[in-house]
Amino acid sequence: MLIYNVTIKVSPAIHESWLEWMKKEHIPEIMATGLFHDYRICRLLDQDDSEGPTYAVQYFTDTLENYHTYLQEHASLLRQKSFDAFGDQFVAFRTVMQVV
Repeated sequence: MLIYNVTIKVSPAIHESWLEWMKKEHIPEIMATGLFHDYRICRLLDQDDSEGPTYAVQYFTDTLENYHTYLQEHASLLRQKSFDAFGDQFVAFRTVMQVV
């Protein structure tokens, strides 16, 4: 199993609306691709939240092919929607992990 992990630092000014948008719009759109079978959204603890909270959103898939298909066919549009909605009020970095 693979985990596509997106870690996001969110500005306090948009925190509440961003979290609601993630739960009601963004995550459902990613899950609707059919390439991931589950997800988890976590708030990092023991972090300096003075510039806003940090979240890790994890999407679970069974194959590297599914992940690559997501990147090739969906990622650009969905990332652009994030920037259209919230501009530079967040910063994200992405990693892929294999469950061993």
